[in-house]
Amino acid sequence: MTTLDTAITAVTVYPDRARVTRSGKASLAAGEHRIRVSPLPVSLLRDSIRVAGQGEVTVLGVDVVTERQAEPSDEQVSALLARMRELDAAMNQLADADRASEARIKFLERLARESAEQLAKTDEARVIAFGDSLESQYSAVHTARRDRERLRQEHIREHQALERRLADLRGKTKPDAQAAIITVEAADPVTVDLELSYVVRGASWHSSYDLRLGDAGLSLRWFGLIQQSTGEDWPECRLQLSTARPAQAVDIPELSPWFISPAVPATPVPRRRAMSYGASMDDTVGSYPLAGSAPMMAAPGSPQPAPPPVRESVATVEQGITAATYTPQRTIAVPADGTAHRTQITALDLEADLDYVTAPARSLEAILRATARNTSEHTLPEGRASLFHDAEYVGATDLDPWAPGEERELALGVDARIRVERELVRRNATKATLGSSRRIEVEYSITIANHTPRPARVTVLDRLPVSRDAVITVRDTVLKPQPTERDELGILTWKTELNARAETTIAFGYRVEAAKGVTVSGLPD
Repeated sequence: MTTLDTAITAVTVYPDRARVTRSGKASLAAGEHRIRVSPLPVSLLRDSIRVAGQGEVTVLGVDVVTERQAEPSDEQVSALLARMRELDAAMNQLADADRASEARIKFLERLARESAEQLAKTDEARVIAFGDSLESQYSAVHTARRDRERLRQEHIREHQALERRLADLRGKTKPDAQAAIITVEAADPVTVDLELSYVVRGASWHSSYDLRLGDAGLSLRWFGLIQQSTGEDWPECRLQLSTARPAQAVDIPELSPWFISPAVPATPVPRRRAMSYGASMDDTVGSYPLAGSAPMMAAPGSPQPAPPPVRESVATVEQGITAATYTPQRTIAVPADGTAHRTQITALDLEADLDYVTAPARSLEAILRATARNTSEHTLPEGRASLFHDAEYVGATDLDPWAPGEERELALGVDARIRVERELVRRNATKATLGSSRRIEVEYSITIANHTPRPARVTVLDRLPVSRDAVITVRDTVLKPQPTERDELGILTWKTELNARAETTIAFGYRVEAAKGVTVSGLPD
């Protein structure tokens, strides 16, 4: 049997695995030969192994065998190795549970969105029951994740301690490995170049982005984050990232419908803690310079031409029927330590329409929104996007899959120079008298001030209560100016353009009338 020395010459990374190609050269006499390629990672998929190459030989077959390393004779060392294998298996189970919990969270979020409209038409008890169920399931998922992370850290610390003890006793022992036995036949003496490829688990890549707003507009940088723990280090070689799958902040504010209904007498129960399924907006930076807000400093002496911008390395792309494969220009080495290594895939300049969105009933903040179209040939996978205004980091948001030609709204952070105030101007409530109904009148005033040095387009969202019962009627009393849009669920939309240093005021109010003997629930006190 001939042992063939090979080196990793190409790796194609998929979202949940990788295809590795090893190459080597062998000089063979005429006849049949068995060529051994080892060591190969234990995690390789046996039915994925393939042999190719160049040379006048016939490949008769390829087999994969497990080469087990001799266990140390020392009983203490053997016990350490056994415990380390148990910890490895336990951490793999924790990783599987984490993936399952991520899928469950996405399912619950989709269920909440899809059920909102249907629940809006049902009684309050079903809405409360549904909310309680969601809260319970979210709590269970996150509690389990915290418990797993605590257990994972304990396993890691124990594993590291075992490694140190093992190094003191006998040094590191090689784990079991796979070997490929390639059977070939040569009619004449020949030198052959052989390529062995196989698929391994324990490797993945995902996308991350930089969204940067500057004087030149909105730019996007797409990065691939590669990590692997396959058991073999990848040297600098031909590396490709494929979107194929062989065989997951700052939010634009939205308002939910506001329903009111007759109160149902019930036995007093302890007050329940309020639930919130939306992302908090308090983790964003509240004050930062926008593009173009800082004055440019003139250089002393005669004007000098500006130096050219640095060039960026981008990957080449091969578009398939259902997936794309990207080849970064810069090769990178990826060790099998599970750490993420970043490579840039492409850089895009986006044509974006900028405006602001605010929902004062939810938060007195104005979100800078960019409405942009993907004018490239790339389908951008989902990923986390870091937000920058020039060189200033202002927060992060999640980017959903973005197809070529698709228009998308992007939240670019909070601008503290768009000041929003919402004030309760009037609230009157009358008691029902004989033959009359009870009446509640409420009026609000919203003030939006533009403290930026340029005009700003602002979309303002607010809402009116919606009655679920004919015994309660709701009428608007004040709408100045009239909203640009208004839907059947009571959501009001105003769109206004403010000059620099200007402000505007929106007044809106409503009247709620209830039949005699009916108590209205759902209104603020």
